[in-house]
Amino acid sequence: MLWVAIIGLVMTVAALALAARRVLFLYKLAVVGPPAPERIEYARNNVGAEVKAQLVEVLGQKKLLKWTPSGVAHFFVMWAFFILLTVYIEAYGAIIQGAITGRANFHIPIIGTWPVLGFLQDFIAVACLLGLVAFTVIRIKNSPKRLGRGSRFSGSHLGGAWLVLFMIFNIIWTLFLARAAAVNTGNFPYASGAFASEAVASVLPASHLLEEIALLLHIGFMLVFLVIVVNSKHLHIFTAPLNVMFSRRPDAMGAAPEMRIDGKVVDFEDEDLDGDRLGRGKIEDTTWKGFLDFYTCTECGRCQSQCPAWNTDKPLSPKMLILDQRDHAFAVAPYLMMSEEQRAHQGQDVLALLEKPLVGEDGVIHPDVLWSCTNCGACVEQCPVDIEHIDHILDMRRYQVMVESNFPSEAGVMVKNLENKGNPWGMSEMKRADWIEELDFEVQLVDEKLGEDIEYLFWVGCAGALEDRAKKTTKAVAELLHIAGVKFAVLGPMEACTGDPARRLGMEFLFNMLAQQNIETLNEAGVKKIVATCPHCFNTLANEYPQLGGTYEVVHHTQLLAKLVDEGKLVPVTPIEEKITYHDPCFLGRHNKVYSQPRDIMAKVPGVKTQEMHRHKDRGFCCGAGGARMWMEERLGKRINTERVDEALTTDPDTISTACPFCLVMLGDSINEKKNSGEAKETLEVVDVSQLLIKSVKGEPVEAS
Repeated sequence: MLWVAIIGLVMTVAALALAARRVLFLYKLAVVGPPAPERIEYARNNVGAEVKAQLVEVLGQKKLLKWTPSGVAHFFVMWAFFILLTVYIEAYGAIIQGAITGRANFHIPIIGTWPVLGFLQDFIAVACLLGLVAFTVIRIKNSPKRLGRGSRFSGSHLGGAWLVLFMIFNIIWTLFLARAAAVNTGNFPYASGAFASEAVASVLPASHLLEEIALLLHIGFMLVFLVIVVNSKHLHIFTAPLNVMFSRRPDAMGAAPEMRIDGKVVDFEDEDLDGDRLGRGKIEDTTWKGFLDFYTCTECGRCQSQCPAWNTDKPLSPKMLILDQRDHAFAVAPYLMMSEEQRAHQGQDVLALLEKPLVGEDGVIHPDVLWSCTNCGACVEQCPVDIEHIDHILDMRRYQVMVESNFPSEAGVMVKNLENKGNPWGMSEMKRADWIEELDFEVQLVDEKLGEDIEYLFWVGCAGALEDRAKKTTKAVAELLHIAGVKFAVLGPMEACTGDPARRLGMEFLFNMLAQQNIETLNEAGVKKIVATCPHCFNTLANEYPQLGGTYEVVHHTQLLAKLVDEGKLVPVTPIEEKITYHDPCFLGRHNKVYSQPRDIMAKVPGVKTQEMHRHKDRGFCCGAGGARMWMEERLGKRINTERVDEALTTDPDTISTACPFCLVMLGDSINEKKNSGEAKETLEVVDVSQLLIKSVKGEPVEAS
């Protein structure tokens, strides 16, 4: 047995040395970029939340289990890695004890002969084998050769995945071989429970040599697998818990991250601000958390399969956005770690590679990829390892907009309008209160200070005040609040755009300017509670203004209206005999987890029959307006709003409802096109949930958008 121990230990030392060398390389590459102290600070200050995240997302596999059967298969394969560590303790113990005493009958102290452990080891190993079969079937069934773009594995490195599946299979069959041989030689620590090992033992001869060879094979395959893992996408086995630990909470949505240089939040009033370092222009501008995202991507393609841009034949794949950056990072890694003097002695090809921009016609990421994103969050929601695709996109957009001044021309019109008029349409601020004249009751305008009897400031928003279709929602909400006896006021001309379109475009400076202006107005008025009809305004006010010192209690109008209905202050009595399908706005649903209240309101309206679209709630499909796309032309592929309306039409609705002015506009435009082409019935309309409610409360026809 001595020879087994010598060979086993030599293999172990060699494999660990190779793995450690690779890990050191990955660490050095990650810290080439700027720091991210806020990640460490949050994890340190929120231990409870981080422990919960590890239990739920890593150990519980919450996100993966949404995808069955692949999620179930991955659950068992992952737990096999944890539970079968005990088998390796037994294997190393056996070869060491065998070398010392001549008997390889080692068992783990205290629990090492417990039949339950033997059963659990065999059960999880069998489950792992079945998981490998499931993975094989899934990969064959979803092969890019068969499905093209329709495969979530399109663009993934397929060879590496098959190699890893093959290596796991080798680990499992050699595990059963070694355990079965130990059963026959009397060295097996379990008298019962290990059902699979005992079954294999029944067909094998009793042979100490077979046991020794099987032990070496089992350990050898494990060590080779270890080296493969740290050099492949399966590095996520080790990095996924870290990526989850340092991800933004609750799930990298809600607030966009603040812009930082060298880990410090950018102060745009700083005269010494280095404007050339705003955003991310080269791969070395990526923080260590960004590199951790690269290392952790499993290439599973769940993000890609849910992306509205990818699903409408646009070039953006969230998966490939990460993989292309990762591949480029590995290509330039040796040179990034060189000193300036060493780099100076490199050839022109190397220097060109180092200077390759992240975004550009000849860059790592094509501009069409960058500007196709709607910030809908589907990729982040579905990623099982908490990769933050939107953060990568925003950082690259910031550099393109503020340093390169390179972005879609029509978005430039929106930026100028925000700068000059405080709204994307460039309309006069005096028009913000025009909608009030169309009501038959008085709406209070804030004059410096909010009245003491005012409970809510009604944040109308640019669309709600200036866009004709969205104004119908504004009037419906105002009237419902009036009926319910809720005291509210509006800012009118004092209100300016929250800055969401600027921030999502990448124009952080303009967002900062608009946000500070609004915060000053709100604070001077003494505002504490805000109700907003636009999910983009809602998200910005609730989640992003606190970054600049503006902290308020913010609710979306569907949340407040649902509460008023529950309290009996609003009573829907008139039946609406319609079949309605509800479209989840991305910035209300995925970004802020408001799914139930709009549905609760519709459920209280007599006569309404609801029918969910195939993609709804956390898998809802975008309308195409987020990420400042509302003000950009959609020239590539199928229009996202058309795709969403096509899906809505499969439910044969009388009405499509939503809770966002952007969605009203986008879905309404597509519905009108469908009507003109005869693909939709003339009576089909898109309305806000509040419009349905006011119709039932007052018994009057709903004003379609």
